[in-house]
Amino acid sequence: MNSGIYDLNNIGALIKDNSYVGRGIVIGMSKDGKKAAFAYFIMGRSENSRNRIFTEKGEEITIYPFDTSKVKDPSLIIYSPVRRAKDSVIVTNGDQTDTVYDFLMKGKTFEEALETRCFEPDAPNFTPRISGVLDFKEGGFTYKMSILKSADEKGSACNRYTFSYAPLAGVGHFIHTYNCDGDPIPTFTGEPERVAIPDDIRAFSEELWDNLNEANKISLYVRYTDLATGKYESVLINKNK
Repeated sequence: MNSGIYDLNNIGALIKDNSYVGRGIVIGMSKDGKKAAFAYFIMGRSENSRNRIFTEKGEEITIYPFDTSKVKDPSLIIYSPVRRAKDSVIVTNGDQTDTVYDFLMKGKTFEEALETRCFEPDAPNFTPRISGVLDFKEGGFTYKMSILKSADEKGSACNRYTFSYAPLAGVGHFIHTYNCDGDPIPTFTGEPERVAIPDDIRAFSEELWDNLNEANKISLYVRYTDLATGKYESVLINKNK
């Protein structure tokens, strides 16, 4: 793994020996500079968390229970992690997707939307809400990432961090909910990690999926959008079949 501030990490190397990074978002640009790329994955330790699949309907992704008879608490399981709002594509790890969508459709901002939200109410973990948005304009795009996390171990207050990026060919940023497994699970810290984004969507998808912990990985969605045409290709993988 590289250590320089502008060096790129291989995402497989970042996650390979980490049993639980939780939910993760990657956004960036393909190495040839022609495509906007993003990925979203979920992991789970409990039966309730693992009982999920991704479903693709047009440009929207929704998470549903795989076996409805096993659902105990649907509130943090069923949501749409990917939605399109005009010229923006939203990707998040919770129902804040809908909050961001509503704000953008009213001409408001990503930041304004997330000022109204907080981390998840799942003490003692207080899972962070991670979010991203890709804004497409005139054959190009910019992107932002956000994390909302507890200010302390008691969930007394919410700290909000937003990162705004100018895309660079072959460069992506990776944010995830947890640093690693634990009890309680330690929240992600620091800036989103710089990772390499290849031209081949399948190679990138395989690098991610193959290196996520086998016991805890659940689903992965990856999309590459051609900046010249606006057309996209996607890869969806569900562990539950």
